[in-house]
Amino acid sequence: MTTNALEGGFTTRAGRRLAFTRLGFGGASIGAPVEAQSEADAAELVRTAWDLGLRYYDTAPFYGFGRAERRLGEAMKTRPRDDFVLSTKAGRRLHAGAEAWRDTGAGEPFDFDYSYDGIMRSFEGSLERLGLGRVDIVYVHDVDGKVHPGRAASEARIQELMLTGGWRALEGLRSSGAVGAIGVGVNEWEPCARMLEFADPDLFLLAGRYTLLEQEPLNALFPVCVKRGVGIVVGGPLNAGSLVGGPLYDYAPAPKAIRDRVAAIAEVCRSHGVPVLSAALKFIAAHPVVVSIVTGAANPAELRQNAAAFTGPAPPAALWRDLKAERLLHLDAPVPDGP
Repeated sequence: MTTNALEGGFTTRAGRRLAFTRLGFGGASIGAPVEAQSEADAAELVRTAWDLGLRYYDTAPFYGFGRAERRLGEAMKTRPRDDFVLSTKAGRRLHAGAEAWRDTGAGEPFDFDYSYDGIMRSFEGSLERLGLGRVDIVYVHDVDGKVHPGRAASEARIQELMLTGGWRALEGLRSSGAVGAIGVGVNEWEPCARMLEFADPDLFLLAGRYTLLEQEPLNALFPVCVKRGVGIVVGGPLNAGSLVGGPLYDYAPAPKAIRDRVAAIAEVCRSHGVPVLSAALKFIAAHPVVVSIVTGAANPAELRQNAAAFTGPAPPAALWRDLKAERLLHLDAPVPDGP
């Protein structure tokens, strides 16, 4: 497979072109402790992503408490740096020795810190762990009501970001050319809409909220993003695996309403001979605001399956008509062209 099947790109607010591929690699996949995933296995997963033509790599200090960034940097150090787009996140400041942390009930090995100093220290730590010279994109991580439970807690973190200089730190990195783009990486669309009231982001990394299962961002967020030229990177395209029959939704047991909706979607896909995985990935990519889709993969075979589903034949137009007729898909959702 060549990169041509996956080529994409995005022009930032400052006019810088970032050569995204339409399918990206999710760095949480290589954050597991060594007893669950060896260094060699992590390197093989990254190598498979490269061989498949993926040229966008996303990571974060939170993934393995530094382990994912270190492993990604090690795996990519021989690749030409201009040949791939790299994003990481800021907002958690890791404690010393965080990567060796084990859960003993004594708390997490980091502090949330959205201040100017917190964002800068997080960024500098990421550069050191990655060892790749630069990062193309920095997202503020997890200013949402799933991580800080409730809308009020999410709002408090957004206010902290804006009032204590965290966003100003990112703007300084962007204006200096140290990074090409800045944004927010969250599990809800509402914080993205809120940030558009305060700031001038380039991108949002939105996990799990624009998928074949749910499309609420179409009602409010995406129209504003299109108008302002803000791109969307979609994470969690399978809703933590629930769309392909997994037991979880948002990393908790899927409620009955979700299971029933997934079953109904699967039945329509089955009636057209289309795998749900293929429909899920191709549906997301059809929206013009979507820059890339970041998928997780437990092993190289799963990563190959994702890439094949994304680059394979387009589903028939009748599939999307039937999903909309059954009210299983937003009536205004863009869908791929198909036979």
